[in-house]
Amino acid sequence: MLDALDPMLISLALALMGAGAVAGLLAGIFGIGGGAVLVPVLYQFLGILGVEEAVRMHLSVGTSLAVIVPTSLRSYFSHKSRDAVDQDLLKNYIISVPAGVVIGSLVVSYIPANGLKAVFAVIALLVALKMMLGKESWRLSDDLPGSFGRGLAGSIIGFLSSLMGIGGGVLNNTFMTLFNRPIHQAVATSSGVGVLISIPGALGFVWAGWGRESLPDFSLGFVNLLAVALIIPITILIAPLGVKIAHALPKGILSRAFGVFLIVVSIRFFMAL
Repeated sequence: MLDALDPMLISLALALMGAGAVAGLLAGIFGIGGGAVLVPVLYQFLGILGVEEAVRMHLSVGTSLAVIVPTSLRSYFSHKSRDAVDQDLLKNYIISVPAGVVIGSLVVSYIPANGLKAVFAVIALLVALKMMLGKESWRLSDDLPGSFGRGLAGSIIGFLSSLMGIGGGVLNNTFMTLFNRPIHQAVATSSGVGVLISIPGALGFVWAGWGRESLPDFSLGFVNLLAVALIIPITILIAPLGVKIAHALPKGILSRAFGVFLIVVSIRFFMAL
């Protein structure tokens, strides 16, 4: 029986490693943790393994956040070495973003699987439309708001990102560019936002799923350690390549391509509701 399963397990492992490579590349290019890629891939992966629907989306989100921890750290230090990160904004975020994540981790215990799918699908669709249709001229102001506005934005970014299993890059990029910050600075700063989200987020999902029934083997709460072990090495290796691409190429084509991907993912989750 084990021999019969080996080819399938090898294929799944390769698929996860491939997803990790894409996630690491996106982490560097867009300043995101790759969760927008990992969550749908993990959802399908866990479904093939027969994980029950009631916990599958929660595991996908929690595992994604755990994977994002080293990816975001590697991406952040790579961008920081180029002096591209807005450290002042990160200082405004240092309390508000984790606070939003903690609230999201508390809320997730009470949200059914379809609720998490709906949150992911709606926000992914909105972000995709912004990435595909947005113009450089779209601005809310010539500069970022004051400390209160930045803190409020950080809390919202942390809360929504924790429910989606993402590093907050796509949301923070949107926030910063709408307030007239250069896209390359937004991308670099978003890698730091990913650090502030992923660490408390992963711990929160461990807590939220602690003792929950129907979890697969190698799970610590809503975090699957096997998937984490397979994906993390690849994301760490690939992330610096994404950073080089981010500083060498214009964003237009890449943003539109990623927008198409998000629309496809959003439609699939809407269909699964």
